[in-house]
Amino acid sequence: MSNIPQELRFTKSHEWVKREEDGTLVIGITDHAQQLLGDLVFVEVPEAGSSFKDSDDCAVIESVKAASDVYCPVAGEVIESNEALADAPETINNDPYGDGWIFKLKPEDEGAYDGLMDADAYAEVVAEDEH
Repeated sequence: MSNIPQELRFTKSHEWVKREEDGTLVIGITDHAQQLLGDLVFVEVPEAGSSFKDSDDCAVIESVKAASDVYCPVAGEVIESNEALADAPETINNDPYGDGWIFKLKPEDEGAYDGLMDADAYAEVVAEDEH
């Protein structure tokens, strides 16, 4: 069973989103996603200053099994990327909700966060995947 923290929001494409006190969003892939991918060998993070629309592909994760796009959960501008993942992509396998974050975003619309799935809704998506 995947770890699904209650305090986060989620997307159907397996990104997690955490809202910081200043309104910025921290984004990564879920525990379920990293389990499906297996051992990660490469992560391409988005550049700070890049802008994305909701659902744009904005990062790439490669594992020994496959390459997968990471999608921007809400429209906004990247304000920071986790450059440490270039040298240690396995950080996402080991700590997907902590040190394995991928990028931070300044959302265009602060209310967009509230439209993302809560942990219970995401758990239903994971349960469907596992059947």
